Amino acid sequence: MATALKIAAEDVPIGQLVFARNFFGLFPVLLMVGLRGELGLAFQTKNPKGHLTRAAVGLTAMVCSFTALYLLPLPDATAIGFATPLFVVVLAFFLLGEQVRIYRWSAVGVGFLGILIVLSPHLGEDELDSASTYGALLGIMAAGCAALAMITVRKLCETERTSTIVTWFAASATVLSLVTLPLGFLLPGQAWIVPDLKTAGLLLLIGLAGGVGQILLTQSYRFADASTIAPFDYVNMLWAIIVGWVVFSEVPVPQVIAGALIVIAAGVFVIYREHKLGLDRTKSRRASTPSRS
Repeated sequence: MATALKIAAEDVPIGQLVFARNFFGLFPVLLMVGLRGELGLAFQTKNPKGHLTRAAVGLTAMVCSFTALYLLPLPDATAIGFATPLFVVVLAFFLLGEQVRIYRWSAVGVGFLGILIVLSPHLGEDELDSASTYGALLGIMAAGCAALAMITVRKLCETERTSTIVTWFAASATVLSLVTLPLGFLLPGQAWIVPDLKTAGLLLLIGLAGGVGQILLTQSYRFADASTIAPFDYVNMLWAIIVGWVVFSEVPVPQVIAGALIVIAAGVFVIYREHKLGLDRTKSRRASTPSRS
């Protein structure tokens, strides 16, 4: 999904990319829900305000993330995205009143140090107005918004079915992303385009890859708990390095590799501690959209 998105972003405005991700991604999600016999139940909710809040926050994360992917090398944007689990710990403490002891606070501190190392090549003193700097800052904003979206999902999981959370997000985000259509006439370079056949194929691939990713993620949590599955997210870094090199001729600088390794180690430790403390995130992770939302 990220690869197709980065290629398409050369010609397609971010708002249209976000719409394609959610609109075309809605069909695999509806197929999954339908095969589970929950299509009628998926749209029934007691908390529409909560779903719309989750959609707005998740959509903001998606816009920031997609822009960061466009402005930054793929490995760099991926590494910055690993800050999300760290932000989740912080937000869970302040917003949910979750108890966080010294071990997890220490891991979060080390993880953010790793993020600073990843950001360092993009925040040079002479380049504060560069596209790279904007991409790095938007990447951090995306990670924070994605973490806030996960917090809203945790609250929704108290009363809502997983299929309801997934379906409402895909549908709401599709409608909300249409807001960028009129904005394109006001913002230079952001007007929606009529795609040619190749670009249309990329837009379709972005949505289907994201939607199928949602299905695979949801199914994986049916067979194992969060502490087993969550570390596999860090394999994204390996794919980002390979794809970045082969497709975009991007070679990550040593700071990005070192910082990413630190963040990954901190993230794995946080997941390990949560598992030891019995904090199972399976249901909330199952209802969270993969890849930057």
